Amino acid sequence: MAGFDEILGHKKEVAHLAQAIRSGKVSHAYLFNGEKGTGKNMLAKAFAQTLQCERVHIPSNDTETMSGDSDLEHPDGNDMHNMARPNGIDIHGTDHPDSMNMHSAEDITPCGECHSCRQAMSGNHPDIIYLQHEKPASIGVKDVREQLVGDAQIRPYNGKYKIYIINDAEKMTVQAQNAILKTIEEPPEYVIVLLLTANDRMLLDTIRSRCVTLNLKPVPDEVVKEYLMKEIQVPDYQADICAAFAQGNIGKAVRLASSEDFNAIKGSAMRLVRSVGTMEISAIIDYVKEVQEYKVSIGDYLDLLALWYRDMVYYKATKDVEGVIFKDELRTIRETVQTCSYEGVDVVMKAIETAKARLNANVNFDLTMELLFLVIKENIHG
Repeated sequence: MAGFDEILGHKKEVAHLAQAIRSGKVSHAYLFNGEKGTGKNMLAKAFAQTLQCERVHIPSNDTETMSGDSDLEHPDGNDMHNMARPNGIDIHGTDHPDSMNMHSAEDITPCGECHSCRQAMSGNHPDIIYLQHEKPASIGVKDVREQLVGDAQIRPYNGKYKIYIINDAEKMTVQAQNAILKTIEEPPEYVIVLLLTANDRMLLDTIRSRCVTLNLKPVPDEVVKEYLMKEIQVPDYQADICAAFAQGNIGKAVRLASSEDFNAIKGSAMRLVRSVGTMEISAIIDYVKEVQEYKVSIGDYLDLLALWYRDMVYYKATKDVEGVIFKDELRTIRETVQTCSYEGVDVVMKAIETAKARLNANVNFDLTMELLFLVIKENIHG
């Protein structure tokens, strides 16, 4: 489990959490909102570990408050339990303008060495509780009552707080959300609830209005690329493709860079774009059979094709090599752009989107892919 200093991107969110700790203005409820792979889990775990670290000093509420964060006070003005009670604060909203004076997290980071940090890093901290649920598609009222509502009445075993982390919080049923509401409204002074969700609109307004909301935005491509090259040790051209393909989703980028399947899918897509112009109908039908191996990952396959034709349009218009994602395929790009038109590429891009929609609607896989490959053949090499 990493500290704040190892979080990729999300500088504003990290600064907000660090300053909340530094000033003693930690809320009882946070909502981490962002698509899967944006780093919600890592950020929540780093926050929890930092709060429990034996060497991180967390002042009482009479210390200097966060600049620009007076709206973290409870609406009635009372200072409850030395912690702030939020009122639906979104740090990307007008309550927290970009000009807000936030410090870095360098002085607020877990030591990684104390007993509490070692427990947190191993996933065995008794006061950092990850809500489990029996049904994969939903979190029921029984799960919430047994693991959070009832447990919250028991004081921490050896930590400063009891921190409850609920991943996929949008899966909570309405009954489960109502059950957790009172704990969020009137929590014991030591309780902190972290709700992690890919869609905060699935939560009740009464839940969202009582949480500090952190909307995690995509990580910049250059940050993702640097991480892949340094930590995963992939070459720059592969890091370019994975970063562009992941669209700021660091989890997805790491998965792609580490996946042999992804490299196989890319290789298959490149064989198509190199040879589709000379393929007979029978060869195209045979190629569809090869693509069937990637049926589970067909979305990745189609996205790679879309990236490829995006590169073609870009290079045809600018001749700028630096802006090309498939730098390892420049020769093929240069050869292909001589025969294709902007209109032809536009038809192909629309055909790729149509193929995605058809496959999502369970239209016959072979027929869908055959039609797509014929469109590519006719409009790029015709």
